[in-house]
Amino acid sequence: MTDLDTLLDGIPTLTGQGRHVTPLPGGLTNVNHRVRTDAGLDVVVRVSSPDTGLLGVDRHAEHHNTLAAAAAGVGAPVIDYLEGRGVMVVGFLPGRTWVDADVAANPVRLAAALRRLHAGPAFIGRFDMFAVREQYLGVVREHGFRMPPRYLTLQPHLERVQAAFSLAPEPLVPCHNDLLAANVLDDRGDLRIIDYEYSGMNEPSFELGNAAAEAHLDPDQLAALCTAYYGDLLTPEGLDARVARAELWGWVARYGWTLWGMIQDGMSSLDFDFWGWAMDKWEPAQELATSARFEQLLARVAGEVPR
Repeated sequence: MTDLDTLLDGIPTLTGQGRHVTPLPGGLTNVNHRVRTDAGLDVVVRVSSPDTGLLGVDRHAEHHNTLAAAAAGVGAPVIDYLEGRGVMVVGFLPGRTWVDADVAANPVRLAAALRRLHAGPAFIGRFDMFAVREQYLGVVREHGFRMPPRYLTLQPHLERVQAAFSLAPEPLVPCHNDLLAANVLDDRGDLRIIDYEYSGMNEPSFELGNAAAEAHLDPDQLAALCTAYYGDLLTPEGLDARVARAELWGWVARYGWTLWGMIQDGMSSLDFDFWGWAMDKWEPAQELATSARFEQLLARVAGEVPR
């Protein structure tokens, strides 16, 4: 019997059943297997380190928030969970995994899915990208991991954004916070969103800005996504300020996730170019911070009023 067989036999819903196991690609912090049993069960078994580790993933919060996302009709149903062992079993969702071009092409559908998630049951935990980035910086420094030579020169820019955001914070809602295109599943009906490792209560404009940054949306495409999400909730002036806020949140996310890549570059045994992944975040973050557009975005945010 293999280690995987032993693990699967230790999951109550799978114990003693005939099954067909297929590895699923992707996943830089976990291993996923699709398991179909003779009894008709079709699930995904997610195996992760039970420790929070240097990346600070809270597996208890991930489980709770995955349940909440399922209740909102956005996430996969949770079938089983092994507390303290980093094992969660969710129902397999049919559909096509999105790529970046799908995010740009479907702003209305994505906004509808996010509004369902954000209106759903509250998540536990607060995801604050400013605090996460500070935590990651401490890890990089403590372990001596390499980072871009000019990384800390953008610290004053970060502080200015944080000060501007503090003047009129958005109400917090349950957010995914790691909305890569690959975390969206499309079966031509309502979109579903998977993988809630970094989920927690957050501003919806972070969700929109981070999704746009991950999919490399241009400003007009981000504006279309924000309009689909906020269009019936805000005045034109309020919408403009919220679009600017989302773009700056995307900048903050890129600046912070750069350090996630540096940590993985320094410690991961996976055959993956984490340095290149981090540069994909760092280079556009540095470009925006040193442009006139950065000042324009701050000015637009300054005109925001509470929703």
